[in-house]
Amino acid sequence: MRVYDSREELPVDFRDLLRHADEAAARAYAEYSHFQVGAAILMNNGMVVTGANQENAVYPCGLCAERVAAFAASSAYPEVPFNMIAVTAINPVEPLREPVAPCGSCRQVLFEYEQKFGHPIEVLLAGQQGPVYHLQSVATLLPYTFHAGFLPK
Repeated sequence: MRVYDSREELPVDFRDLLRHADEAAARAYAEYSHFQVGAAILMNNGMVVTGANQENAVYPCGLCAERVAAFAASSAYPEVPFNMIAVTAINPVEPLREPVAPCGSCRQVLFEYEQKFGHPIEVLLAGQQGPVYHLQSVATLLPYTFHAGFLPK
């Protein structure tokens, strides 16, 4: 994992992808937690697909930004690998000074796409301020993964 001290240190293409994630976070439907998360996926074809968390009064009915983006990307471009995902969040009470990581369900979903395409998905994790983490693969976020190889053929 590489740690950048701030967004200003990022390569321009990384900053651009995080900007897309920031814009997505601002569009989140977070009426209950007020914690807005945005994700932006850079596809192998150069397209960027975004997602924002979508909450519901019945909490299990909501969906995280990472899965919203991944499912939208896979639906629009089913045969195109994901190159990178950027994840960020907005805390309206106090700015986040450390990177926000995907939940376990999102890590599992993103890992499935790595497996599907045999192609690592790089990960950028950021808060509103402070350091940005760059990981080479979703698999580094999810040790001891569960994968299709465990299932009966």
